[in-house]
Amino acid sequence: MEHAEEWFKEERMTTPFSSVQVKPDWEEFVACIRRKGTPRRVHYIELFLDGEVQQAIGKRFNVWDGLDPADPAHVAKGQVRLQRFLGYDYVRQGLDDLYFPLKSSTSEDTASEMPRRGGRNYVSEGKGIVTNWEEFEAYPWPDPAKPSAILSLQWYEKNLPDDMCVIGSGGFGHFAELLTWLMGYETLCYALYDDRALVRAIADKLMEIYTVALQRILQFKRVRALWGSDDMGFKTGTLIAPDDLREFVLPGHKKMAEMTHAAGLPYILHSCGNLESIMEDLIEDVKIDARHSFEDAIEDVRDVKRRDGDRIALLGGIDVDFLCRADEQSIRERVRDTLKVCMPGGGYCLGTGNSVANYIPLNSYLAMLDEGRRFVA
Repeated sequence: MEHAEEWFKEERMTTPFSSVQVKPDWEEFVACIRRKGTPRRVHYIELFLDGEVQQAIGKRFNVWDGLDPADPAHVAKGQVRLQRFLGYDYVRQGLDDLYFPLKSSTSEDTASEMPRRGGRNYVSEGKGIVTNWEEFEAYPWPDPAKPSAILSLQWYEKNLPDDMCVIGSGGFGHFAELLTWLMGYETLCYALYDDRALVRAIADKLMEIYTVALQRILQFKRVRALWGSDDMGFKTGTLIAPDDLREFVLPGHKKMAEMTHAAGLPYILHSCGNLESIMEDLIEDVKIDARHSFEDAIEDVRDVKRRDGDRIALLGGIDVDFLCRADEQSIRERVRDTLKVCMPGGGYCLGTGNSVANYIPLNSYLAMLDEGRRFVA
């Protein structure tokens, strides 16, 4: 590979949890997201793997052997190794250090197999860090234009193996989430009645920041898709009224989708919750190309494939709670049936319903991947 460094060795990427080997193919992966026909094999996608999961896989399978922790590119090289090992066609990368300080608290992590040292962090639901105009003016808004923000993207542009791509993601497109996180959910709900101008000011500031961020991300040719992440709902509905989402949140994603499409790339949206009341907006107005995050208690990805699979791609959908509770045989059966329903015509990549959390048994996650490797359309 003409621009890959010598640290990358294909023979290190074998996958001992399956007899079926997978070689990345970003072009077919993107074609699958674009619904350009049934792919030759199953492609995988995840919003992220918790750090504890990554460490457990790296240790069990010696994925990172030979990498120097003192190397400035250690993290990026490790991500390439891990993603290839697991069968992914991409790495996820956005701007470095696009950090929004928040008011939060920590509690003990009760994950039994891979607990998080120091506990889990939760954003305050009551009063956040931006609750009035004085706090808005004093808030240290991140600068997406600083030169150091693109260092990781520059490294991948030069060193990522040719058969992989970058999905522009990570700290990107949190329009609804940051309204909630910055103000506090309770404060936001009051402000939607008492001070909509402040809500508008925050929404406009987020649009300004993310527009510059996306402009910078789209400079890189190795970026072949964009992935906005923005939880908007809960089990039975949206977190704020659909009309408020249409006023303060969906225009941000529409702008991101327009910029992404102008660059010739697909726009993926991750959003947890019941989005039934705004689904037509997302498909017909925002014009998302793919939807991610499915929970059986809300809707099964197989049912959504039958309903919307001719309009958008559906990604993931192996329910997280199911993966936590089910035995290996049940997981394999669920994966096979999901692939039978969702693979035809393209527009489906295998993955969890949300992300690979550290409370999912590691062997359950690996069984899901392995069954995808074995699947024959």
